[in-house]
Amino acid sequence: MSSALFSTAYFAPVQYYAHLNRCAEPIMECHEHYIKQTYRNRCIIATANGLMPLSLPIDKANSEKTNIRDVKISDHGNWQHLHWNSIESAYNSSPFFEYYEDDLKPFFTNMPDNLFDFNESIRSKMCELLDINCPVNFSTEYLREMDLPEDCMDFRDLIHPKKNPGVVDPNFICKPYYQVFDRKFGFQPNLSILDLLFNMGPESILYL
Repeated sequence: MSSALFSTAYFAPVQYYAHLNRCAEPIMECHEHYIKQTYRNRCIIATANGLMPLSLPIDKANSEKTNIRDVKISDHGNWQHLHWNSIESAYNSSPFFEYYEDDLKPFFTNMPDNLFDFNESIRSKMCELLDINCPVNFSTEYLREMDLPEDCMDFRDLIHPKKNPGVVDPNFICKPYYQVFDRKFGFQPNLSILDLLFNMGPESILYL
């Protein structure tokens, strides 16, 4: 894949990082409006009780028809404590949780302000931990799908919590890998990249 357009995402799913790893020239969308109920402010993890969505609370006064770079994260609901406790509870028995814990816990100790910048800091750290070395370019204006070059894939809406990647994305196959609760629930595909990292560790890049 020569180039592809991505939306910002909070601990994006495996599908997102698989395409990011394979893309020669990834482009990050910086000028779209914020869109609710997407991976832009949520991720999905596997817990002892099943799948759990973790959502960043957005400042509602700042979210409607707001440029994604201007969207603020709310401090409502003590979300940092709740998110980290949920992640720790879900993955503390995984093979590599302790290995990566110190790299990831800081994201849940200092209250972030801006959604886009927070997500970018997460993406940068995850690429470092996964050994994904492809530099990301940032869009200078909103890019309409009809204006994209023919060889540029648009993943902004394709990678979505309500869309089955096996149906809408033939270029991504989520093969099973070890998961903490797979004996209880079976393999759960396309969870947050945290799931792959904690369960597969340094071998995650080979999976991607």
